[in-house]
Amino acid sequence: MWRGSSSFTSLVVGVFVVYVVHTCWVMYGIVYTRPCSGDANCIQPYLARRPKLQLSVYTTTRSSLGAENNVDLVLNVEDFDVESKFERTVNVSVPKKTRNNGTLYAYIFLHHAGILPWHDGKQVHLISPLTTYMIPKPEEINLLTGESAAQQQIEAEKKPSNALDEPVSHWRPRLTLNVMVDDFVFDGSSLPADVHRYMKMIQLGKTVHYLPILFIDQLSNRVKDLMVINRSTTELPLTVSYDKISLGRLRFWIHMQDAVYSLQQFGFSEKDADEVKGIFVDTNLYLLALTFFVAAFHLLFDFLAFKNDISFWKKKKSMIGMSTKAVLWRCFSTVVIFLFLLDEQTSLLVLIPAGIGAAIELWKVKKALKMTVTWRGLRPVFQFGTHSESERKTEKYDAQAMKYLSYLLYPLCVGGAVYSLLNIKYKSWYSWLINSFVNGVYAFGFLFMLPQLFVNYKMKSVAHLPWKAFTYKAFNTFIDDVFAFIITMPTSHRLACFRDDVVFLVYLYQRWAVLLEWEVAELKSITTTDRVLRARNRLELVCVTVPG
Repeated sequence: MWRGSSSFTSLVVGVFVVYVVHTCWVMYGIVYTRPCSGDANCIQPYLARRPKLQLSVYTTTRSSLGAENNVDLVLNVEDFDVESKFERTVNVSVPKKTRNNGTLYAYIFLHHAGILPWHDGKQVHLISPLTTYMIPKPEEINLLTGESAAQQQIEAEKKPSNALDEPVSHWRPRLTLNVMVDDFVFDGSSLPADVHRYMKMIQLGKTVHYLPILFIDQLSNRVKDLMVINRSTTELPLTVSYDKISLGRLRFWIHMQDAVYSLQQFGFSEKDADEVKGIFVDTNLYLLALTFFVAAFHLLFDFLAFKNDISFWKKKKSMIGMSTKAVLWRCFSTVVIFLFLLDEQTSLLVLIPAGIGAAIELWKVKKALKMTVTWRGLRPVFQFGTHSESERKTEKYDAQAMKYLSYLLYPLCVGGAVYSLLNIKYKSWYSWLINSFVNGVYAFGFLFMLPQLFVNYKMKSVAHLPWKAFTYKAFNTFIDDVFAFIITMPTSHRLACFRDDVVFLVYLYQRWAVLLEWEVAELKSITTTDRVLRARNRLELVCVTVPG
């Protein structure tokens, strides 16, 4: 059985290594583009001719390009330099159609200076929506008085009557533009498909040129920056920022935007996709590469931890040396954390592993209590198994630890819940209840590890613990410390990641202390005769090794 388990683990690790190597090869293929080697079939950059360019941004309610009299000019940058970075904030007039839960689009033109874009045959343009539809966040109120903050009341009056029931139009206050500035010569027979759709070719004499590659960075549009468009809104700010971009980074960014779009097509909400955007936008490329490897190892250790944990509990027939209270608490806390993350609409990247962990903890409770469920019609009947003398001894130590722990823990949790009810606003009573539970879990949850530590101390053993699963979970705990600064999550959940580090270090110390105690006991058990024989053997060894 052990050999089969070891072989399966080796297979999983092998597949993981192949996946990482393949991903690195794919990433290399994305950022590296083979240049044209000969003169035939080469596509030259039009920017190499150093033309005088102009950047113009228009707004309109139509998604298709129309006549110039149906658009509003909001930004005009004459003598546009593709090498110079800039950021400008302009006020955009919001049409009545947009205020009535409509849409608004931005047309970005890069054309020759002094010529209107509609009259320039060498212009390039892109269209970007400046609005998106989302359901507004529910208003938070004081549950005792029923009053919200004054500012929230003002905002509530401005919202349409259906704001909490249907998606409403939100304003995207940022528009990030890039132009690929590398004087790169493409091979016309092997154009990268990702860049090809952004390219516009022209024939100049006998040579084919590609016009400047204009790109809109949609990853910079974050949910936290969105603004609700009210019926009374006539103007809204728009920050237009520009920066040059290399070919490798452009191709990488195109693939990332396509990946986010694919997530939304598979059912990910705007908020879930926004968490993925934050990983790419809020970190530099080097940290992003580190994040990829960290995420890959996190996935591997998650799988191995789940596998070893399930294997350990599947073969577990006795609860000798195991704290039942700790198992029950771990199950309760995991379920509460999952409900809290669900209530906070946390990213699926955090929510899905939490849900799987909660299901596993519920199964552990069934094993720990030796519970069997039988159905009598539609009514379930629960039966519990009997405990041996050694298990009852463990339960005695467990109850003793919980007795003293409850004197400290319960008043702290109740006091924290009452304080939050009086001073903090919540969406509902359910939200307050879940937040109170989870605050107790995050703040004082590590105290519930004390019963298991106390049982270990009384039993003078740590052999009954699932150390393989603990090891993998420990690696993931340290990886979570990295993700705590990258993925958006509640602050209390972020602090809990660091708390878990301390808990595991305590377990390691206890394991070291128990092993040290065994070594001391073994040395004390050596008889006097054994000591004389060992001393004689050492003396004989010295006599043999010394000459003469």
